[in-house]
Amino acid sequence: MGLIVQKFGGTSVGSVDKIQNAANRVIEEKNRGNDVVVVVSAMGKTTDQLVGMAKEITSSPSKREMDMLLTTGEQVTISLLSMALISKGHPAVSMTGWQAGVETEEIHGNARILNIDSDKIEKEIQQGKIVIVAGFQGATSEGEITTLGRGGSDTTAVALAAALKADKCDIYTDVTGVFTTDPRYIKNARKLLSVSYDEMLELANLGAGVLHPRAVEFAKNYGVSLEVRSSMEKEQGTTIEEEVKMEQNLVVRGVAFEDEITRVSVIGLPSSLGGLSTIFSALANDQINVDIIIQSMTEGETSSLSFSIKNEDLTETVKVLERNRDQLLYDRIEWESGLAKVSIVGSGMISNPGVAAEMFDVLAQNEILVKMVSTSEIKVSAVVEQVKMLPAVEVLHDAFQLLPIQ
Repeated sequence: MGLIVQKFGGTSVGSVDKIQNAANRVIEEKNRGNDVVVVVSAMGKTTDQLVGMAKEITSSPSKREMDMLLTTGEQVTISLLSMALISKGHPAVSMTGWQAGVETEEIHGNARILNIDSDKIEKEIQQGKIVIVAGFQGATSEGEITTLGRGGSDTTAVALAAALKADKCDIYTDVTGVFTTDPRYIKNARKLLSVSYDEMLELANLGAGVLHPRAVEFAKNYGVSLEVRSSMEKEQGTTIEEEVKMEQNLVVRGVAFEDEITRVSVIGLPSSLGGLSTIFSALANDQINVDIIIQSMTEGETSSLSFSIKNEDLTETVKVLERNRDQLLYDRIEWESGLAKVSIVGSGMISNPGVAAEMFDVLAQNEILVKMVSTSEIKVSAVVEQVKMLPAVEVLHDAFQLLPIQ
C-alpha cells in the first residue's frame, strides 16, 4: 500500500458533475490499495467572481480581507467532494489549509509555506479515511488566514506530498499533460512524456500555466515524483523528474509565452555603485516582480536602465520610482506596454551552441523585432510586440522541430 496525493484544479471541479468525476478518480486510486490525500482548487471561475464582488465594493480592498474572502472558494469544493465520496461508500473528511497544518509566512495574498504539521492528516489516514484538503491557503503561527497566490493549490499538493513522504503526486487538469507549447493556441503542439524539474521550472516561470512555479521548486527540492494528467481522459500524462531521456534528441523541448508585459526605462541615472540596488530593493519591498534587466552606459557619467514587468504593476512601479527620485537622481522614466515574452526551453541547449542565434534568425526572417533578451543555461527569452507573440511562438515551434511525431 502506498500514499498518493491527487490535486484537482478549478476546471476539473467546475461543476457538481465534474466533482462526481473527480470522486470516481479518487476511488479508482483507493481501490488500487493506496491511501489518498486530495487537494482541490475553488470551482471554475469562483475566485474570479469573488474578486469581482470585492472590486464592486472598493477598488483597493484590504489584503487581509481578500484572503478571508478568497479562501471560502476552496471550502465549497472540499465539502462537496467529501460528500460525494461518502455518498459512494468511502469515508472522507474535508480540511481547510489551516486545519491541515499548513503554516505560512505573514504575507497576505502571496504567502510561502513555512511548515506543514501533518499529524491530523495522518491520524485520519490511519482511520481509513480519504482526506480532502483545501489548496491555495494556510495560516500564520498567529492564526491569520493567508493565501499562496494564484496557482497555489499546486504548491499545497506538492508540499503535502513532501511532508507526508507520498509515493507520488498526480496533478489533474483539463489537459492531458505538459505540451511543447500551449495546445489551445498552437494546434501542432504535442504532449511530452517526461520533462526535467529544471525545464518545467523554466516553462512554469515563463508563462506555461499547467503547473505553478513554486510547486515545481518544492518537487525538485524534496524529490517528489510528479505527473500532470487529464481529469477526464484516462491516459498517461507527463512525468516531471530529475533526469529525462532526450526525446528524438530535441535540443529545445518547449516554447513558452506570456503577454501583458511592459518595458520600463529609467533614463539618466548617475553611474553610482548603489543605484541599482536602491531601485530593485524599493520595487521588491512593494512586492513588484522584475524580470528582464538591461543596463546601458551613455555619454558622460550617466546610465540608463530598462526592465520588464507585468502591465498590472506599471502604476505602482512608477509611484515607487517617483517616490525615490531624490535618491536616484534620474532624468526621466519612459515605458512601453503592448509587449509579450516568448521563450524557448531545453536542457539540451547547454551542450548545443548556436541555439540563440537560430532563434533570433528565425524571428528576423519573420520580421519580428526583438526588444529585450534574457538567457540562462536552458532558456532564451525575447520580448516582442504582443501582436507578434503567437506568430513568434508558431515559427519557433516549427523551426525547432517540435511538431507531432508522424
